[in-house]
Amino acid sequence: MSKVCQITGKKVITGNKVSHSNIKTKRTFAPNLQDRKYFIPEENKTVTLRVSAAGMRTINKLGISAAIRKAKADGHYNG
Repeated sequence: MSKVCQITGKKVITGNKVSHSNIKTKRTFAPNLQDRKYFIPEENKTVTLRVSAAGMRTINKLGISAAIRKAKADGHYNG
């Protein structure tokens, strides 16, 4: 399963791990993804989303229907 949030589009990014002696080696930063089930009352169905913590906050703020509409418009959600 890919490490991409279906609401915000957050994904893995790369950076440097810096040791105490200032040696830099490549590393990855993964988003805080959770598998969550949400009920959509307009469609009377439940969907399972892979969302980040920021995506959950977005859903709490906008509502699940509006968040999915916005994610589809941005090209993050294809369900």
